[in-house]
Amino acid sequence: MNQTTDTLLLVRPFDFRKNEETAVNNFFQEDPTGAGIASRAQAEFDGFVKLLKDHNINTLVVQDEGEFDTPDSVFPNNGISFHQHTAVLYPMFAENRRRERSLNLLDKLKRWGFTFDNVIDYTPYEQEGRFLEGTGSLILDRVNRIAYCSLSPRADAGIAHQFCIDFGYEPFIFEANQSVEGIRKPIYHTNVMMSVGTRFVAVCLDSIDNSYHRDRLIQRAKKTGKAVFEISEAQMMAFAGNILEVKSVSGDPYIVMSTQAYESFTSPQHQALNRWGKIIHGPLDTIETAGGGSARCMIAEVFY
Repeated sequence: MNQTTDTLLLVRPFDFRKNEETAVNNFFQEDPTGAGIASRAQAEFDGFVKLLKDHNINTLVVQDEGEFDTPDSVFPNNGISFHQHTAVLYPMFAENRRRERSLNLLDKLKRWGFTFDNVIDYTPYEQEGRFLEGTGSLILDRVNRIAYCSLSPRADAGIAHQFCIDFGYEPFIFEANQSVEGIRKPIYHTNVMMSVGTRFVAVCLDSIDNSYHRDRLIQRAKKTGKAVFEISEAQMMAFAGNILEVKSVSGDPYIVMSTQAYESFTSPQHQALNRWGKIIHGPLDTIETAGGGSARCMIAEVFY
């Protein structure tokens, strides 16, 4: 098992906007300014896809045709993940995000020759008011079989443990918070404060208020031989934690991020990241502002 893949699935948005149903606990979302939000998001998406393809990364694009009113379809990694010949469907917090399943991404992948023999479906947990939003909630160290998960209204510990039982992972459950008008509140998705690469773990340690959990995470990451790459809470708010290591079809490692995230890093941080993979970045301002997610959220990694 490899940590990274050269095949990425992305969904081109149709009626992208600030999702009122997710804004209740996604404190990264803001009201966008100016007209043409959907068209601006589409332009950012198209530029991002070109960036990936220009670096010889196999990029599969599904067009959201707008039939189901799915404002957050640009973030497919929350609803589905791929593990060799198994796909997983996840329970989603917002009711309008559950409609993204109508895009039938598994059927679309079959057209590209990807057939998944097994499908594990956690979506019935929605009826119990329990959720786990894919690789937004779970940060997977696929080589060392560790699933990092910060608890939130979108990340249920019990379902995370069930995932670990089903796939043979060790759960690492903790709490990560951000300051919202002076109050510490749970970060909605783990993948905005943490990313695991082949040789590094990028993490906003300041968001982990429990010092015991913070120290344990550092120790667990170092035990796997990975460098701990710390980002500040201010950098996290610029989506510096929402980065993803991928590889080209020829095996070259890249670290994908938004331009906002890139500009938040210091020069020494750029140098450190470039030792682990060449940084590539593109502007995603509209998607970040209205959607509260960034480059990593837009990518569903296809492991096959």
